[in-house]
Amino acid sequence: MISIVTVVATLLAQTYQSGPTSPDGIGKFYYGREIAQVMGHQGASWLDRPEREAEEAPSLLIKALKLRPGMHVADIGAGTGALSFPMAKQVAPGGAVFAVEIQPELLDIIRTRSKKNGVKNVKTVLGTTTNPQVPANSMDLMLMVDVYHEFDFPREMVTNMIKGLKKGGRLVLVEYRGEDPEVPIKPLHKMTEAQVRKELTDFPLDFVQNDGVLPRQHILTFRKR
Repeated sequence: MISIVTVVATLLAQTYQSGPTSPDGIGKFYYGREIAQVMGHQGASWLDRPEREAEEAPSLLIKALKLRPGMHVADIGAGTGALSFPMAKQVAPGGAVFAVEIQPELLDIIRTRSKKNGVKNVKTVLGTTTNPQVPANSMDLMLMVDVYHEFDFPREMVTNMIKGLKKGGRLVLVEYRGEDPEVPIKPLHKMTEAQVRKELTDFPLDFVQNDGVLPRQHILTFRKR
């Protein structure tokens, strides 16, 4: 029989707590994890750095996603579109990538690049901190690359992301491996597999796998029931 203490502890973990603010955090905690500060649009050049392929191998990530023509993909926290555009090639013809951002300045960069390169199937979406603003039951895949740990409202955001997924659609989190001290990223911008799974355990999602193909990051895949 579950004790009242256990129930109360579980409910507290599922809510947001306040605590001491670390240099890279916002002083808000979820399941014991301090939420990290959001990288502003001023740091956009870091997303397009030439060494990114050597450090993170995004081409391997796109291959691991097993995209097909006709799929609809939401790139949550799309940044400058560094992944949106190569994914758009994979889902053409008939498919589209919805580049979701809460910073209009980044969406402007994506629109400019789309126009310059004649890309028709990357759609820009201004989301909020609680909702990606994509149509219900419309996405085959929702991808978050180094984004989830910065969500101000992870519980609300995941709830609305699941609403946007088709039944059987995939929710994929790519996060720097928190278990590996050799990964040269600030601790609040890394996550362990155990922490991610703990935070998503109450949602109508089934854990599929942790693909270890990337040099520094987890590819954690969940599927909507």
